[in-house]
Amino acid sequence: MSTVTTLPREAPARVLAVGAWLKNTACLLDGRMVHWSALHGDLGTPDACRALEASVESLLDIASGPIEAVAHDLHPDFPSTQLAIALAHRLGVPAVAVQHHHAHIGVVQAELGSNRPAIGLALDGVGLGTDGTAWGGELLRVAGADWRRLDHLTPLALPGGDAAARDTWRMAASALHLLGRGDEIVPRFAGRVGKTLSAGVARMLERGINCPTSSSTGRWFDAAAGLLGISVKQAAEAEAAMALERTAAAWLATHPEPQVDGLQGLDMRPLAELMLAQADAGWAEEGAARFHLELVQALAIAAIRAAYRDRIDSVLLGGGCFFNRVLTGRLTSALQAAGLTVRQPRSVGPGDAGLALGQAWIAAHTVTAPLTVIEGLEVTICA
Repeated sequence: MSTVTTLPREAPARVLAVGAWLKNTACLLDGRMVHWSALHGDLGTPDACRALEASVESLLDIASGPIEAVAHDLHPDFPSTQLAIALAHRLGVPAVAVQHHHAHIGVVQAELGSNRPAIGLALDGVGLGTDGTAWGGELLRVAGADWRRLDHLTPLALPGGDAAARDTWRMAASALHLLGRGDEIVPRFAGRVGKTLSAGVARMLERGINCPTSSSTGRWFDAAAGLLGISVKQAAEAEAAMALERTAAAWLATHPEPQVDGLQGLDMRPLAELMLAQADAGWAEEGAARFHLELVQALAIAAIRAAYRDRIDSVLLGGGCFFNRVLTGRLTSALQAAGLTVRQPRSVGPGDAGLALGQAWIAAHTVTAPLTVIEGLEVTICA
């Protein structure tokens, strides 16, 4: 039923982890062995939820001893979270909530068998943060079960909530609003999505109605694709980001490397201004390349400064944005050039399908650690 991964170091507790919402898988961390369930897909259907429930029971059956904790995502409304809490209550063990981006970095920690301090870059589409907002462009410091959020990309409003993840023009409109150029939303997008809809989104942003914010790297990729005219709507997850990557890779393969001006920290506003200038000049392809290069430099500088300040020698990468080869390859090279060791998941991909391993590793160290207050971790004792 399950595939098995072997870790270099034994975990201090036997933990069952139930994953998150997207691309859900569960796993059993048992000593050095990681037993994986099948991929259940997104937990938006009854069939996927039932498949997860069946997998959890199968993983319990093959455990070499009693389960000592059940790990789950920080989001309280996920079916996986509710299943984990119910299971922990049934077993009389702690239910440990692990923040989404901490779990992404925890995957790499588990594969290394390491609790040493490291800098983490977690870049993806969405995950609930400890402040109740959506995160996704995170610079972290991790050490065992302990962690801190050091910095993040500039948050963008999501006009219409989940609709903004489907319609990339909405994220472009959000970037215009952030720059104080909201009066350009209708002139730029009415011809492609209609005057009524574009004006409605402009009013939403102006009034802050149904516009939650997110530091998501994925949403910034959407905004860039929308500003450059590469994508207005996407039919599948990450379609706009992949189009932006393809455009950038093609341009970089046939042109000299452009000069990178450099951002101020992880403030994305200057990069949004640059995308608009590139689009207005008719240089969308070069704009896609410059978006990648500027973002890489900003992330590299932020990680290098954090590592040098805390005398840390390694940077761990996690999150679905690291499927992007232009981003990953250039960021890795920049960090290595600064003398840092760079690691990313090997046995599983960087996206949510491997997230359960990070949850399990962090939870195993949480329930065996001395009693401390650890940011982003909630332990529910189910007796």
